[in-house]
Amino acid sequence: MTLEERMHKMTSGQMYNDISPELLPLRRKAVMLAREYNESYGKPQEEREALLRRLMKSVGEGVHLEPDFRCEFGCNITIGNAFFANYDCVMLDCAEIVIGDHVLFGPRVGVYTANHAVDPWERANGACYTKPVRIGNNVWIGAGAHINPGVTIGDNSIIGSGSVVTKDIPANVIAAGVPCRVIREITEADKTGYQPD
Repeated sequence: MTLEERMHKMTSGQMYNDISPELLPLRRKAVMLAREYNESYGKPQEEREALLRRLMKSVGEGVHLEPDFRCEFGCNITIGNAFFANYDCVMLDCAEIVIGDHVLFGPRVGVYTANHAVDPWERANGACYTKPVRIGNNVWIGAGAHINPGVTIGDNSIIGSGSVVTKDIPANVIAAGVPCRVIREITEADKTGYQPD
């Protein structure tokens, strides 16, 4: 099986061999580029974004991830404009991860697209499958949250710290918990009258 065929199988949600040697060069490249990005902290933003563009599928303007950032492949990650991730962000991008504009991640947020087989023999022999993750515009994800495979988070929503998101979250809500569930809608009453300086 060629690398392209294996990547298609992996990103399309079919069972694939996660320990296949063809995947090692892509993982190695992602580790090296992520390390280079993490070590570039303090350098001009343009240089840092150029590194992200070498690592990821697509990166908007004003994207910043505090060290240490980790990903599995990088090539399946799309990030919009004005994204900020606090330290220790992990993106397990065996399938597509799409993040909208003006998204904030607290420290130690994990986004996961892969899952291992349930059967012990299959799991021990590398069987995995994937589901994409989509995060809308103007989303805030609190510290220590885990976004699991196949989840979509709607625009303007907030995910509370420590949440484990296993199902879709609609737009314009505050959601939290293990498992994550909607607490309430975001309404006009949430406006404080704040104006930037």
